[in-house]
Amino acid sequence: MMAVNSIRERILQTIVATLTPVATAQGATVWRTPAVAITRDQCPALVVFAESESIAERSNDRVSRELTVRLVALARAVPPLVPETLADELLCAAHATLMMDVNLGGLSLGIRELECDWEVEDADALACAIPARYQITYRTLVSDLSTLG
Repeated sequence: MMAVNSIRERILQTIVATLTPVATAQGATVWRTPAVAITRDQCPALVVFAESESIAERSNDRVSRELTVRLVALARAVPPLVPETLADELLCAAHATLMMDVNLGGLSLGIRELECDWEVEDADALACAIPARYQITYRTLVSDLSTLG
């Protein structure tokens, strides 16, 4: 029997695949839920985290789910370059690309932007992280996480 991924996993794989060319064009790499911190040499980077999932509605044999995904644009710079500007450019490009297909090739019912933060640290080079959270709504069967509902 062949293993089949859940819709959730396929959504995450699609996000990474969609954002990789955009990040590459910005001189960045995409990481999915890295186990260790992104180093200075790995910046700029765009990190994709599956943050949480909740059930929005249950109707007969269908379940509407809301997956929260966090994208983090990371950049480091030595003055006069500004890491906030570099991270913002990367997040702008990622956001525009993600919102071009809010159905993620038919896997989701839609994407909604939730919030965005800024974190700047003064290390050996200024570092900036801009996390942005998105809610992705999709539907499965009650009995099967791998089948669209």
